[in-house]
Amino acid sequence: MSEPTRGNRPSDRWAKGEAYEPFVGRWSRLVAAEFLAWLDVPADSRWLDVGCGTGALTHTILQHAHPRNVTAIDPAPGYVASARSRMQDARIRFEVAGAEALPIDSEHYDAVVSGLVLNFIPQPGRAVQAMAGATRPGGVVAAYVWDYGGGMQLMRHFWNAAAALDPAAYDLDEGRRFPLCRPEPLGQLFRATGLRDVDVRPIDIATHFQDFDDFWSPFLGGEGPAPSYTMSLSEENRTALRERLRDSLPLALDGSIPLVARAWAVRGMP
Repeated sequence: MSEPTRGNRPSDRWAKGEAYEPFVGRWSRLVAAEFLAWLDVPADSRWLDVGCGTGALTHTILQHAHPRNVTAIDPAPGYVASARSRMQDARIRFEVAGAEALPIDSEHYDAVVSGLVLNFIPQPGRAVQAMAGATRPGGVVAAYVWDYGGGMQLMRHFWNAAAALDPAAYDLDEGRRFPLCRPEPLGQLFRATGLRDVDVRPIDIATHFQDFDDFWSPFLGGEGPAPSYTMSLSEENRTALRERLRDSLPLALDGSIPLVARAWAVRGMP
């Protein structure tokens, strides 16, 4: 394999929420439930979900946190439209907006949160500063990101297989691209903005795939770094990657693929 070259890296595509949901949206929902239990924000609080994507975290807030209201923002209009179509609830307000231009009204939020977003923001420090500025004194600022470097086994298997076939894939590996996928840089990011009582913890979930097709098909949706890379390949090279993955994944007796995904969660107070 010789494509894509290092000078022609496929861009990370974020446009179609319906393609993202079966890829990692479904797994983010499991992380979100444990994340919210850890935050333990009181009921009737005002929430801001930064980078809501397809609404995994927003929906879980509605289910488990009993909020007064939730403002959910994302810079991708297609993702906002997808999230809005999934949730018809008078407590939600959706807006197309980036992490560095947060909608703040006369009252600040009790909890400002972000799921699987900080890695993809060019200046995450400015985003966390904006999140802290939108939070009332005594509130909470919190986020979680995948452990791309090791514990997010879905992605680890993918990039290991890709790099074995294509040296250019080495630099595309999210474990290399995103230093915030480790606990120390993530905690330091929050402390550097002046947040107090910063705490970081792992959240591990089971990512159980029914069969290889359940694992592989989402990579053909083109949403996010790994699927964008997959769809940049020729049919021949994509087939080689698929077969390399098929041979390397652990299989249970029933043909299912039992994996684990680790996210790192961080919280602090302004």
